[in-house]
Amino acid sequence: MNALAATSRNFKQAAKLLGLDSKLEKSLLIPFREIKVECTIPKDDGTLASYVGFRVQHDNARGPMKGGIRYHHEVDPDEVNALAQLMTWKTAVANIPYGGAKGGIGCSPGDLSISELERLTRVFTQKIHDLIGIHTDVPAPDMGTNAQTMAWILDEYSKFHGYSPAVVTGKPVDLGGSLGRDAATGRGVLFATEALLAEHGKGIAGQRFVIQR
Repeated sequence: MNALAATSRNFKQAAKLLGLDSKLEKSLLIPFREIKVECTIPKDDGTLASYVGFRVQHDNARGPMKGGIRYHHEVDPDEVNALAQLMTWKTAVANIPYGGAKGGIGCSPGDLSISELERLTRVFTQKIHDLIGIHTDVPAPDMGTNAQTMAWILDEYSKFHGYSPAVVTGKPVDLGGSLGRDAATGRGVLFATEALLAEHGKGIAGQRFVIQR
């Protein structure tokens, strides 16, 4: 079972428990918009390389869509669709006035130079700039991306729409980013793990963990 099938199955189970109308359930499983773009860049050695980028905008009923952009060689439409759907549920459960979205590019960032990553990010932004924005869809870092990636997106987006620092979160602090953002995901994992262990009368000390890379 792939990520999208698993996410949809879990949502259907939750919808049944909540007694959601079948029409509403069906509409919530269909994303607002799915975007697939081709991104060709010159490599440092002068050759051309093409990558496929995705942005899935799942739902904006509660506000602008929100979600990260990941760079990983296994990025595909189903994974991005599932993650966008999960962002919708996450913002709703946290009662944050946002919807859900997610994006990614199928690439191995460790095999690309900094200049190649910058070119790829800027080309991707050029392809989706008219579909994101502070009142529409706000990207953020995810696996394989970071504050520098967001700075490139911000700079490229601003060429088309004027300086718009709020178009991304997770950007460098000197560009208006938030302190602690780079460690926020890991800190959340720690808090969730501590809460889970506490339910079983245990603590972090003495436990063994497996980390998936």
